[in-house]
Amino acid sequence: MKKNKTTALAESADKQPDVIIVGSGAAGLTAALVLAERCRVLVLAKGALDGGSTAWAQGGIAAVLDAGDTFEDHINDTMIAGGGLNRRETVEFVIENAPEAIQRLADLGVPFNSESGAASGVLHLTREGGHSHRRIVHVDDATGWAVQQALIAAATAHPNITLRPDMVAVDLVTDRHRLEPAEGKHGAAPGGRQVWGVYALDAQTGRVECFAARATILATGGAGRTYLFSTAPRGATGDGIAMAWRAGCRVSNMEFMQFHPTCLYNLEVKNFLITEAVRGEGGHLKLPPGVPGGAERFMPRFDPREELAPRDVVARAIDHEIKRLGLDYVHLDISHRDPEFIRGHFPNIYERLLGLGIDMTKEPIPVVPAQHYTCGGVLIDMAGRTDLAGLYAVGECSESGLHGANRLASNSLLECFVFGDAAANDILARWDSFAAPPPLREWDASRVADSDEEVVIKQNWTEIRRFMWNYVGIVRTNKRLERAAHRIKLLKNEVNEYYSNFRLTSDLIELRNLLQTAELIVKSARARRESRGLHYNEDYPQTQPAARDTILVPN
Repeated sequence: MKKNKTTALAESADKQPDVIIVGSGAAGLTAALVLAERCRVLVLAKGALDGGSTAWAQGGIAAVLDAGDTFEDHINDTMIAGGGLNRRETVEFVIENAPEAIQRLADLGVPFNSESGAASGVLHLTREGGHSHRRIVHVDDATGWAVQQALIAAATAHPNITLRPDMVAVDLVTDRHRLEPAEGKHGAAPGGRQVWGVYALDAQTGRVECFAARATILATGGAGRTYLFSTAPRGATGDGIAMAWRAGCRVSNMEFMQFHPTCLYNLEVKNFLITEAVRGEGGHLKLPPGVPGGAERFMPRFDPREELAPRDVVARAIDHEIKRLGLDYVHLDISHRDPEFIRGHFPNIYERLLGLGIDMTKEPIPVVPAQHYTCGGVLIDMAGRTDLAGLYAVGECSESGLHGANRLASNSLLECFVFGDAAANDILARWDSFAAPPPLREWDASRVADSDEEVVIKQNWTEIRRFMWNYVGIVRTNKRLERAAHRIKLLKNEVNEYYSNFRLTSDLIELRNLLQTAELIVKSARARRESRGLHYNEDYPQTQPAARDTILVPN
């Protein structure tokens, strides 16, 4: 059968891509669309193309679009939320490029909400905790889903982009995987620190394939599933962070795990986030009836910004009240607002809660904090470059300096768009410096057997998530961190032995990365002898005068 040009290009991009992108969320697809104008791009998705964190983002994207707002105000809000640990040049770069990023998304067809009755093009802006102005553009309360669908549609339509779902990245392909010496005809970075692609497990066939390219971008998302309670999708197991660390990249600020204050408390439904915008539009946090101070607001006791304080402040306040009173949850109440306003601004949340027997127009929502965002990650520069030649990292798996010690609400999707674009343009600008990949070793599965003890993986996964929640959660102590480190040391021996002897599965790959990421979080937390932003240690409650990054260097 004669193949058309589009099919031939797609097959060519699959077999011989110029650039490999691991991850199909906002950061990865933004980079892919820029690169595809000149390169063949292969995008590997861990599960479904829309299975990452982008599609779960309810709130919106922060950008200075209102006449009363300024870049400097947005910069200051970001720096204040970040506990002074942000790198200012990064903050300025991202925020100043935000309006352009919003316009690109609008051009792709993202249907951002407009002001009712306003002239065409005037976007509706909402406000979230930590922001001094209304500057959050959104698509109802499902912004991430709308953005994800627009990006997938554009990428699917582009003949130079190949999208492969159900590909679970195992490890980066580096100089140690070459079939020939590094001094051969193909170039190599000094000290052999070059990335040539990635090994990935085809979840459908069970076969590990070697994908090689001139440049590789990690856009794998965060590590939320390291914790027992998280708003992140199941696949958020720190894969890119763990792979980059094993390959030789530095990792920074992993102790700063953001806990979203308001995740629905429901024994049947897990991980349902109640967006920050509910508090931004007037929602109040209250104690449940029947306890001292019941049905009363408690945030005024903790911060003058009340419910609009940054997430770390609100999460610690809720955690404090839950532990002080022995509660399972607190209440988030917006029922004092007009019912039509609530249904109009939060249609998806309203319908989902109604299906669970909660009418948010008439009654409060039971909520608890849950892990929500990984502020640390693979250390990168302003172009997304890592320590390894040919390797970039963008989005939640990276540490760019934007978030510092705490992410300001709705800056995360923004970072994905700006750094996805920056990394792609850097690759294009430096294209002549990227050598073609050398002959590389295929994955060797000849010395492993099928496992007959899958229960071991489930047990270890559950144990990691539970002790990380109990020992390395919202409030930490030296003793808790020491206990977590001890458990990790014991589990590493078990997991490494299992990994060495049994055939790879998606669960085993994730368990290995989950444990590696947990170790990086605990190492970083033990190294920080102060409380700052999202990291609160009762043994070091004070904040040091100088803000310093925690940078871990592989052996």
